[in-house]
Amino acid sequence: MPELFLNDYLSIAMFLGVIAIVLSGFPVAFALAGGAFAFAMIGALAGVFDTSILGFLPSRVYGVMTSEVLVAILLFVIMGVILEKSRIAEEMLESIGLAFRQINGGLGFGVLIVGMLLAASTGIVGATVVTMGMLSLPTMIRNGYSIPLSTGIICASGTLGQIIPPSILLIILGDQLSSAYLKAMQESGNFGFDPLSILDLFAGALLPGLMLVAIYAAYLIVLAVFFPRTCPPMKTEGAPVSMLRLITVMLPALSLILIVLGSILSGIATPTEAAGVGAAGALVIAIIKGRVSLPVLTQITRSSLIVTSMIFMIFIGASIFSLIFRGFGGDELVERILTALPGGRIGAIAFVLILMFVMGFFLEYAEIVLITIPIVGPVIFQMDVNPIWFGVMVGVCLQTSFLTPPFGFALFYLRGVAPPEVTTGAIYRGIIPFVMLQILAVCLLLAFPQIATWLPQTIL
Repeated sequence: MPELFLNDYLSIAMFLGVIAIVLSGFPVAFALAGGAFAFAMIGALAGVFDTSILGFLPSRVYGVMTSEVLVAILLFVIMGVILEKSRIAEEMLESIGLAFRQINGGLGFGVLIVGMLLAASTGIVGATVVTMGMLSLPTMIRNGYSIPLSTGIICASGTLGQIIPPSILLIILGDQLSSAYLKAMQESGNFGFDPLSILDLFAGALLPGLMLVAIYAAYLIVLAVFFPRTCPPMKTEGAPVSMLRLITVMLPALSLILIVLGSILSGIATPTEAAGVGAAGALVIAIIKGRVSLPVLTQITRSSLIVTSMIFMIFIGASIFSLIFRGFGGDELVERILTALPGGRIGAIAFVLILMFVMGFFLEYAEIVLITIPIVGPVIFQMDVNPIWFGVMVGVCLQTSFLTPPFGFALFYLRGVAPPEVTTGAIYRGIIPFVMLQILAVCLLLAFPQIATWLPQTIL
């Protein structure tokens, strides 16, 4: 370990102190800003912090609030909330379940497909898990599905919104990685690099996200063939759903996904422009289905405002935190620590991913990204690490953390809406196989980085 000085100790204390304040239940944005200011005053009194650095705060806050890229967060939140309130997920789940009702695991495949489509059309993990839990868990239990399997597939498919674009996590991550990559290249004297964009990260995350869906589907097929009692056919009576009915239910969501993702990946529209089209398209679908009323519009506006305001406040608090952390020379301390780790580049990447994984037990993904990426990103990228691959690895790592007992947020979301007969232990048992599948996906990305880098290199 490198030799530490007073400002280094204060940097470490500030990092740990802010996390402790967040864990105490204090609002994250104010914990980041207030904790950083408190340590800045301590550092100034100790003579190791230059308070003139605080003069950069107005420009940093103004940069956050005027960022065109971050407007996409608001628009994608609006799109997701509209689709949630218009009951499109409920219709898709019912129709797909009936279409596959005669085969083992059919309802499970329906849950996985709907989870994937919701992930690609909303990007809001909490809302997806809660919606899927309320709609599908009672149905799966009523049809004889194993309770652990039911809870596992709902949590796993619900968290696909972390990694399948357009994901709010990817937007926040892409914004922070872009700044960190720019800083790293400038400090290394490389001015001929191609800047990183959110579009790059969307393209890089698409195949890994679909790979996860394929891995989950393969696991369901194995269960359906060798353990059919865990996922029997549906007991529903009557004629199966018609192809016309299935197309009618699926077409709106599929069209919206193709328009939004297609326009982004083809370069026709920026993520912000595509998000605007997606929000407008979701509203049109809701109007056509007759699901729009003044109370519904009020709920949509309120939910979107709450989520977006929270994210932007965290952005501002994290910007203040990172500025003061650098004022202590914390970025230089992180560089000394990461370069001193055994294993070189691989050891540094492993340390960062494990740190973020553990933080995912206690903090939301936005908080983790905004606290850690500005600090560790420039150091990692100076080690000649592909920023797209690293961003996808962070996304999958945080998704895995979201699922892992005993602290995974997705487990608590489902616990809140699960029927009384579903115990917390059953939820934990059900998610363990899917955590193992997530670890398999991480290993595949480590062994074959091209899974994340091939599509961006091909289409961009």
